Amino acid sequence: MFMKESLIKIFERWSGETPESFTALAQSGSYRKYFRMQSANHRAVGVYNSDKNENKAFITFTKHFLKQKLNVPKLYVEEIKNNVYLLQDLGDESLFSFLANNRSDNEFPEKAIEFYKVALNELIKFQTKASNKLDYSVCYPRSSFDRQSMMWDLHYFKYYFLKLTKIPFDEQKLEDDFNSFTDYLLNAKTDFFMYRDFQSRNIMVKNNELYFIDYQGGRKGALQYDVASILYDAKADIPQQVREKLIEHYLSILTKEKVTEHSEFFKYYYGYVLIRILQALGAYGFRGIHEKKAHFLNSIPYAINNIKYLLSSGLLPEGLNELHSVLKHITQSNHFQNIGMKSETDKLLVSINSFSYKSGIPVDYSGNDGGFVFDCRSLHNPGRYEEFKSLNGNNTQIIEFLNSQTDVQDFLTDVKSLVSRAINNYLNRGFSNLMINFGCTGGQHRSVYCAEKLAEFIKSGFDVEISLNHTELKKLDLLK
Repeated sequence: MFMKESLIKIFERWSGETPESFTALAQSGSYRKYFRMQSANHRAVGVYNSDKNENKAFITFTKHFLKQKLNVPKLYVEEIKNNVYLLQDLGDESLFSFLANNRSDNEFPEKAIEFYKVALNELIKFQTKASNKLDYSVCYPRSSFDRQSMMWDLHYFKYYFLKLTKIPFDEQKLEDDFNSFTDYLLNAKTDFFMYRDFQSRNIMVKNNELYFIDYQGGRKGALQYDVASILYDAKADIPQQVREKLIEHYLSILTKEKVTEHSEFFKYYYGYVLIRILQALGAYGFRGIHEKKAHFLNSIPYAINNIKYLLSSGLLPEGLNELHSVLKHITQSNHFQNIGMKSETDKLLVSINSFSYKSGIPVDYSGNDGGFVFDCRSLHNPGRYEEFKSLNGNNTQIIEFLNSQTDVQDFLTDVKSLVSRAINNYLNRGFSNLMINFGCTGGQHRSVYCAEKLAEFIKSGFDVEISLNHTELKKLDLLK
């Protein structure tokens, strides 16, 4: 209530009018709150942010950029003691939404290419002209993209993506690679303004002009980082040939102005592409998997496709063996290709998984964090018999053994009854994802058998799409 009252008061002070409407705008990846406020003759976006240091950075940068005649939102009024300020309302169309609305049949619109060229032209002004006489002391949380900043990003990736998705890695070897990777990146020249989050959702389109927002995380850094941010922006999914055209456009200006040379830029460019992608994956893991915000999950397959391109093209720094191993594991995982996405056929996607309790319950990548987990450990275990130990739930001997067990068949009867009711309910309500997990001790016999049997049952009785995954069999390379 205090937040709304504070925003209304500064709106009245600025406009001399009482707002007739006060509408909350959608939040994205931050905890800042935005409101569209409108009176009879005035319109503004009210911002509330409890982080005073971030407010100071944003307001200082905005005033400086406006003096430099850069297209950032006008700052109408500020009241830092109450954590509120008013900005020019730039509308609702971002470069990302423009691209989404004008793209068809995977063709990248010529108008979008024009906009991206303009954005890169303006980026150079931020990086060079605006960097002059900028007060870097207000930068938050650090004044430069230094070793500490890089390690924060890499750890963000490790803790909120690798660990949440249970990607295996050797912790010490990965830390050694992080240190070596950071040493390599710090060889690039880093005395330019680094916007930090220069991507399509932070570029607004208004009256055919581009405006730039959300630069409060800016600091000193390398040229390459922001170019990587916009050209490898995950869901924008810019085709590689378009990226190459745009990077050449950007570099033609920089070389003409004698800011850098092609060879010097590309020496570190793909390293910065990688650290940006890793930072983004950390954010997708934190916001999507940890905070259950499903729309962040949708970007993961696109980010992974970008990693595939870097790996297949041999563009990453040599060495870094553990990091390369982690990246290959991510790109080879079938889970990540459909994260957060609805079935391609628009049918309900039923994801059925077998797993070992030793490895933990599979992550629900749809963002719903629901469904069923059935514990098969109470069932008669064929793994106790020597002749069955090397087999799994897909082998004929195991299938015949479990088919003959009354407790297993009673268990499956109950499972089918529960799942049938859920599927019918989900279909009636238009839901897109249902996850069903079967766990046992080793994840090879009972859980595999039950997952297969349920998949057969659902396939025969429901018009849905089924994704079947045997976690432990895949690890042991036992899938045919």
